[in-house]
Amino acid sequence: MLGKHNKYAYLFFIFGLILLLNSSCSSTRKIRQQNIQQVIDTAKSYQGTPYRYGGNTRSGMDCSALVYLSFQSVGVNLPRVSAEQSKIGKKISRSKLKKGDVIFFATGRRRNKVTHAGIVLEKRMGKTYFIHASTSLGVTEDNLQSTYWSKRWVRARRIF
Repeated sequence: MLGKHNKYAYLFFIFGLILLLNSSCSSTRKIRQQNIQQVIDTAKSYQGTPYRYGGNTRSGMDCSALVYLSFQSVGVNLPRVSAEQSKIGKKISRSKLKKGDVIFFATGRRRNKVTHAGIVLEKRMGKTYFIHASTSLGVTEDNLQSTYWSKRWVRARRIF
């Protein structure tokens, strides 16, 4: 049986622990949001960069380099190739996509072989916009619901 003072000390400890846990969740959420925005800002800073297979500089880059460099800007080291990137993070369904999620496509002959990647920028008016390095347009934004991209969808991952 706890004494009167011990009971209050115990309640005070539990209350303090709850406050600590709630404040850390809030700050973790804030850091996550800042990281996501930094990833997106970095990706957008490459807009207009021409496509170059295997390239990873502003003079030319491919889709996986865009993802790699954007996440590297917040200290997250991903594999360099989109097929390997598609194995990192939490699986996300198309309906649950959020800003900062990485999306993967099969643009080659094999329907489920990941060959292309992009980063979700926003969901607006029922459409999901993402940034990627297109072979014809370089780093650009596109609509996931377009006929071309929706047919080539493979999976999505949430990195943080």
